[in-house]
Formats: sequence, C-alpha cells, structure tokens
Amino acid sequence: MSTDFGPRMSAGQRRALIERLVTEQGAVQVEELAESLAVTQSTIRRDLSLLTEQGKLARTYGGAMPATATEPSLGQRTALATAEKDRIARWAAERIGAAETVLLDAGTTTGRLAHHLRERAGLTVITNGITTLTELADADAVQVIALAGEMRHISQGFVGPLAELTLTRLTADKVFLGADGLDARLGICEASLLQTRLKEQMMARAREVYVLADSSKLGATPFNAWAPLPAAWTLVTDRNASAEVLAPFRALPGAEIVAV
Repeated sequence: MSTDFGPRMSAGQRRALIERLVTEQGAVQVEELAESLAVTQSTIRRDLSLLTEQGKLARTYGGAMPATATEPSLGQRTALATAEKDRIARWAAERIGAAETVLLDAGTTTGRLAHHLRERAGLTVITNGITTLTELADADAVQVIALAGEMRHISQGFVGPLAELTLTRLTADKVFLGADGLDARLGICEASLLQTRLKEQMMARAREVYVLADSSKLGATPFNAWAPLPAAWTLVTDRNASAEVLAPFRALPGAEIVAV
C-alpha cells in the first residue's frame, strides 16, 4: 500500500482514502496506514475511531475492516489458493500414522486433507465438515464419525450443542483445523461463536493440534469471534508467507511453524 499524498492531504481526504483502502483490501492495519500516509499512528487511530462512529468501518485488533464483512461461501473459498491448500493438505496427510484417530474441522483445506486419506486402512476420522464426509463417503477402509448438529449452510459444517455433545465422548491423536483468519495473540478467527467454541473443544480433545492456514489467512482478522490457541500447536502454511508475517507466530514459545 502506497500513496503520494502524505501530509498534504486534508483530514477529510485522508479518511476517504482509508475508507476506500478498507473496501478494496478487506482489512487494513494502523502501522501500514500511518507509514503510507505519512502521519502518526495516533492520527490513524483517531481517523478509524471517527469512521467507526459514522458506521463506515469496523475496528479490529490493530486496524479496521468493512463495517459489514461478508463471510465467503465454501464454494467461493474452494476456488482460492488451491495449489497452496493442496500442498498443505499433503504435508498434513504425511503426518498421520496408521490406525490413528484424527479430528478434521470443516473447511476447504481440511477437505483436501480428507481426499488424501481415502486409502488409509484402519484410520478413524471424526469431522463436522460436509466436504470431508463427501470425500470419505465411499472410502470403505476409513472409519468415519460425524459430529452432526446444526448445519451452517455457508460453510457446510455442523456446529452447536449436538456436535459438542458428541465430541465430549471422543478423543483424537491429532486435530487439523481451518481458519478464516489467524492472529498470533488472539488465535483462530471465525464468523460465529458457535464455530470458535467447537474449534476450542476440538483442540482440547486431541493430543496434537495443527492449524492449516494458507498465507492469506495469517494476520487476517475479518470477524470478531475467536478460538484461543493452546500452549503447544503447529501452524502449517504455504511458502508465500513472508518472514514479517510469520514473526509473531515464531515468537510464541509453544508454536511450531511449517511453510510448505
């Protein structure tokens, strides 16, 4: 993000530009705006506060996003970062041992992981994702357990009390989670509290936790529902993730970072 206007812009022009950048990019950060617009971070925070009061933006941790952030459908997400998601899924599949029990979250990357598990005899897969259920529906060698509950049509995943109740009767060797966004401090970002609650319980029921997130998800905070990360976990992302973006995650004492 760059501009040639700098301090010559009026406050009104600067705020209009900030609003346009948020609309175009989906989310902005205070530090980036301050640097590109050649003003202080305090000035940017005041601008964001005013725009939020006017209903033009929504504040996030460290920045802002559109006031009406829209959750993409599963079909829309399937078309994004397909090569990166498949590399991540292949790496994850190689970490699953014979006869293990694994938890697969709903989502496109975990759906690709399920695809690579179709021939794993003796494997047990627990999932709330329709994509995974579809991938494994005719995989006779794999035992499949569904966490059925209330279906979120837009993400094609089951959530809610019934899914949570089933999960309380189960444990897993590993859990593989997706994310709409991932923040080193706040954890996994999703569109609803039902999603984050189930993710948090999934993490508690598995011995090892893996978050499968392509580089576009790192540092992204599109919504306001969060699932905190455990003390020890593994981030699996793609090699497009920059050192700057990965730095906050590498600073976490219990996090292992893998870029494939």
